[in-house]
Amino acid sequence: MAIAFFLAMAFICIAAFGQAQAQEQRRTLLDLIFGPRIMRYPPPPPPTKQRTKIPRVKKATGGSVTTITTAPKKVEPAKLDNARKILVVGDFFADALADGLTEAFSTSPGVVVLGRSKGSSGLVRDDYHDWQAALPAMLDAEKPAMLMVQIGANDRQQIVTPQGSYDFKTAEWTREYERRVKTLSKLAVERKVPLLWVGLPAFSSSKLTADAITLNGIYKSTVTEVGGEFIDIWDGFVDLEGRFVVTGSDVNGQQVRLRGSDGIGMTAAGKRKMAFYAEKSVRRLLGDMANPGLTLDGSNLPELVSLPPSDIQNIVRTLPIDLSDPNLDGGAELLDSDRLIKSPIPTPREMLVEKGELPPAPSGRIDDFKTGSTPATATP
Repeated sequence: MAIAFFLAMAFICIAAFGQAQAQEQRRTLLDLIFGPRIMRYPPPPPPTKQRTKIPRVKKATGGSVTTITTAPKKVEPAKLDNARKILVVGDFFADALADGLTEAFSTSPGVVVLGRSKGSSGLVRDDYHDWQAALPAMLDAEKPAMLMVQIGANDRQQIVTPQGSYDFKTAEWTREYERRVKTLSKLAVERKVPLLWVGLPAFSSSKLTADAITLNGIYKSTVTEVGGEFIDIWDGFVDLEGRFVVTGSDVNGQQVRLRGSDGIGMTAAGKRKMAFYAEKSVRRLLGDMANPGLTLDGSNLPELVSLPPSDIQNIVRTLPIDLSDPNLDGGAELLDSDRLIKSPIPTPREMLVEKGELPPAPSGRIDDFKTGSTPATATP
């Protein structure tokens, strides 16, 4: 009985082991004859390339969440130690202009934009901020390559002087305002700093637009009179009929929003377009320093022309020529020609004209009669 129990238990264990082997791998007739097959495992999958993860910013909009992918930040080149400075002063429009110029010259190592604006300032309320008193210290401290002014959006109000108060756009107001514009302009001109005065753009309000036209007329006539340059940006913010536009072409010709919802402020594209009108004059005044990728150091300076001492001594120095000489038109002598040494050997022309003699013929030529022989003639 015990033997039968052990045989039954052994049979159960063998059956369980065989079932496990069958689950692991089904055996075929070839396996029973030739033995079990060697297990061949598939090769491991190739390693996957790791992708650079771009940070994502989640922005809540109402009840939903919008995922915004931010592009990697662009690295701007470092500015040179001798970079030219553009000093921008004025009101909130000047602040927008400085932002646009900073973007325009972001790839130019030779240009630095210094924004020193006061948003609510102007030329009327000198009790709030007196530009005539503050600007000289800025010019002397920064020593800019040029001064750029954009102001006037806050000046549509009464001027108060010791002589009295003058309402906006009256004759007395205009004379006093012109005097203040001229005084501010001369602060730069007298220091031989190039002055660029940027005009006002159009506004959504027709009354504000009319006032901006009046102020731009004052700026243009007064600034150019003292030697400055007026930059007109009006056409960039109106349509073909001269009406205010919120959306227009950017510097690349694409239709974008240029102005804020209040009809006064500038968007990022509007700031860049406003700087676009001044960019041409800036590049003209700064020259190669405004070019992108400019680097000036000891490794790429132009090679100076050098000559050995022996060649320097042999340089022929000619006398100067006076281009304003009345005898230049058909004259026969150069300036200070009496110092020229005449050759002792007469030229063939001098021998023929002065003495009627011809120079001796070269040996062997047909007119060489030195040997006394006559030239041979051809036999007929």
